[in-house]
Amino acid sequence: MPDEDGHPAPEEIELGAVLAALADPLRRRVVRDLAAAPQGTARTCSSFALPVSKATTTHHFRVLREAGLIRQVNRGNSRMASLRREDVEGRFPGLLALVAAEAV
Repeated sequence: MPDEDGHPAPEEIELGAVLAALADPLRRRVVRDLAAAPQGTARTCSSFALPVSKATTTHHFRVLREAGLIRQVNRGNSRMASLRREDVEGRFPGLLALVAAEAV
């Protein structure tokens, strides 16, 4: 059962939800950028400079969070996103390496 912020437990991360989240190129870009950063890196949603409205950006991050790919934490009036690297790798070994290796 997801926590109060919508993060699924590691054992609840489902391949179908992860693949659906990664089907969108902008969401893959977010995951790719976080995968390339040092472990534990947290960034604001706006730091990704997605070429969409604020509402659409919020939607993309909700999809990534609910799929279990990222963890979001409130920091004042913004949210910090970090990759759930260990949880995703534990469920689907090698998936993040494939996303990170995608040609941009």
